[in-house]
Amino acid sequence: MARQLTAWQQGMKAYFYVTIWMTISMGVILFNKYILAYSGFKYPIALTLWHMVFCTSVATIMVRVVGATKSLNMPKKEYVNRVIPIGALYAASLWLSNSAYLHLSVSFIQMTKALMPGLVYVCGVAFGMEKLTRTTSFNMFIIAIGVAIAAYGEINFIYIGVVEQLSALVFEALRLMLVQVLITRQGYAMNPIQSLYYVSPACAACLALPFIAVELPEILADVHLEIDYGMLLLNALTAFALNLAVFLLIGKTSALTMNIAGVIKDWMLIFASQHMFGNTVTFLNYLGYVIAFLAVGMYNYNKLKAAKRKEAAAKAEAAAKGGGISAAENGSK
Repeated sequence: MARQLTAWQQGMKAYFYVTIWMTISMGVILFNKYILAYSGFKYPIALTLWHMVFCTSVATIMVRVVGATKSLNMPKKEYVNRVIPIGALYAASLWLSNSAYLHLSVSFIQMTKALMPGLVYVCGVAFGMEKLTRTTSFNMFIIAIGVAIAAYGEINFIYIGVVEQLSALVFEALRLMLVQVLITRQGYAMNPIQSLYYVSPACAACLALPFIAVELPEILADVHLEIDYGMLLLNALTAFALNLAVFLLIGKTSALTMNIAGVIKDWMLIFASQHMFGNTVTFLNYLGYVIAFLAVGMYNYNKLKAAKRKEAAAKAEAAAKGGGISAAENGSK
């Protein structure tokens, strides 16, 4: 029989997985920023495509050769209708978010990510996965106001970078909603290796077309380009490790823990990028992000309360059914 962990041990275990995820996630973000903005390799589509090819190769080996996890035997029609749209949205999100690093600071990019709960909520309402309420809508409005203030205070405000980053967030919100639909309505629950095995090839295929049309001619014509293959391999390894870290964090703790840790990670990245890349963060940047940060915290708190109420109602319903069965059994004796 497995030994029950104490509260202190459970807390230390959660902190361990949170630390792993935060370290790898921050490492990937800062690594991508360095490659695209400072190493001379200014090709975001090529970098993203390389990540997806690497993830596809490793996932295929783990599923087909090593047998670390099983394939889902998904019909081709289901793959085309369900997975390829997710891969296309994932490709667009990664491409645009990496492109934003060419124009915007890491600090400002992290501040804009406070919009994600609002965008996911809007997509959830559109897909019928969330209910439209005044409280949540007002909460999302406050988040948007905070991000707008942060954007107004940004010194290096470059429109193309902002458009790329906001578009990436919209595509990511749509992707997350389609994944939720795939899992809840279609019954395809996937672990990270399975997700990479099915989604990465679709993502790579969607990235291949813009890469061939846009960046490949530039790369071939760039006579001064020196590719550090060792650095790109290490970068792909960290991107792959991030997917596994996400699985460990959610599997060993909860999605709520990941959301809270994500807020802390954003603050750490804002400060880290100031020292590593010399990003200037103004008072309005901080003011706007604090407003958005508090609104996101309130949203997470309300979601937690709603989840606890739902859990309590389910337990009460189960207890009532159990009581009714017991009464019926006693009556039959």
